[in-house]
Amino acid sequence: MSVRGLAFGFCAVVATSLGITACNAGSSAPSVVPPQSDHRRHGSGTGSIQHVVLMIQENRTFNNLFAGFPGATSSKTGVELTPNPSGSGYIQKKIKLKKVPLTDHGNVTHLYKAFLVGWDNGAMDSFNLIKYVVNGKPEGKAPYQYVNPKTIVPYWAIAEQWGLADEMFQSQGSDSFTAHQELIRGGTCISTQYTCENPSSYTISLIDPPTTSAAWGCDSNQGAKTTIINGDLQVTPSGGPFPCSNDFPDYGSGGYATLRDLLDKKSVSWKYYTPKWKPNTPSALWNAFDMIAPVRYGPEWTDGHISSPESNIFTDIQNGALPAMSWVIPKAANSDHPGYSMKDTGPAWVASVVNAIGQSQYWNSTAVIVVWDDWGGFYDPVAPPLPRDDQGGPGFRVPMLVISPYVIKGNGSQGGYVSHTVYEFGSIVRFIEDTFNLGRLGTTDQSSTSMGDMFNLNQSPRPFQTIPSNYKREYFLHQKPSNVPVDTD
Repeated sequence: MSVRGLAFGFCAVVATSLGITACNAGSSAPSVVPPQSDHRRHGSGTGSIQHVVLMIQENRTFNNLFAGFPGATSSKTGVELTPNPSGSGYIQKKIKLKKVPLTDHGNVTHLYKAFLVGWDNGAMDSFNLIKYVVNGKPEGKAPYQYVNPKTIVPYWAIAEQWGLADEMFQSQGSDSFTAHQELIRGGTCISTQYTCENPSSYTISLIDPPTTSAAWGCDSNQGAKTTIINGDLQVTPSGGPFPCSNDFPDYGSGGYATLRDLLDKKSVSWKYYTPKWKPNTPSALWNAFDMIAPVRYGPEWTDGHISSPESNIFTDIQNGALPAMSWVIPKAANSDHPGYSMKDTGPAWVASVVNAIGQSQYWNSTAVIVVWDDWGGFYDPVAPPLPRDDQGGPGFRVPMLVISPYVIKGNGSQGGYVSHTVYEFGSIVRFIEDTFNLGRLGTTDQSSTSMGDMFNLNQSPRPFQTIPSNYKREYFLHQKPSNVPVDTD
């Protein structure tokens, strides 16, 4: 059975047992969608889409943000395992998910071991048995929640008008460290003894965060080590190299290449917009390129490719200096990370960047992609598709929003389109590669379905409509640096 078929088969089961509001993960896209070959032909960076802006938010499952969204696979109930009254094993129990504001301060475990517990071989019924890192006690009902839509109005407004993917799975069942690497290269394989690109080979990949440090990269404390997962899915904490690519076994051959290498080779402009960075402080978290030695120790670290603060993107849009490829990392307070802020500014941060683009010269040539980097420990009813790969993935579903004048117009009241195609982070990497005619890195970009099927590049550009939000561009331009890490797990 195909991956999409497997995903649909499980979806049918949970739809019956949980009352999921929609469940068509295996459905094909409508006939208006051009084939991927058509996307590659028109998406060379000189065609309809000349700018890609990838905004990366933090720590939410799809169901946590979009439970109840019309036409999307979601549920407001879940399943937990409780001790069998007979004293033998556990039994499944249906549980109502708690509706909470975006600012709810519950932060739950979301490392690979926790993923395996919640996943439970596809049953998705053991999130209550995941244990807190700090005290080792079961989390109970903490993961079983969803965000009140009234506190994330901009996200729902974007989904109602543009594109929402309800089958985007993070590439590993882990946390932000590896997720941000996957969003610049599609995977974390570091092996040279075996071929990373060959799914039948024995590989070694990074997973979970390195040992505690003020940075997750070349600026880590001396002695910091990465955690690795091998081809048999065995995890070795602190068993990997120092978290800097020149310490990786394939560094000499250029094996740990990122999209930066492909972009530079084709002279395609790029920037990584990130909060103000100070070495040896928590603010050194999070910059994915801190782990890429040719960037960290090369001219691109200081020549503007790494652009801080992240609000510089507003200036570049206004001054006609938006690069072809942009990664946009929020401040901690604007990241949607549980417990990081007393204000629901994350959705407004995203809306402000989208509005700036929509009201600029760039609208007719831009695709904005908003994705959440990992599952954050929250419940989701849909199991990752099979087969499992040898780097610990795919992980759980995370939301993905797409805003562009070329997003397919769906059947929603405002034209929103819900894609049910099975994606993972490699799908985003593949779309970027195709848009700028870059070739392939040979990671999960090789095996993932491009998210390009959310676009119709032959349609007349759809006009932009301002996304409503409580905080405007000026609010973010005047925010002071907090030196708080975007994420620490």
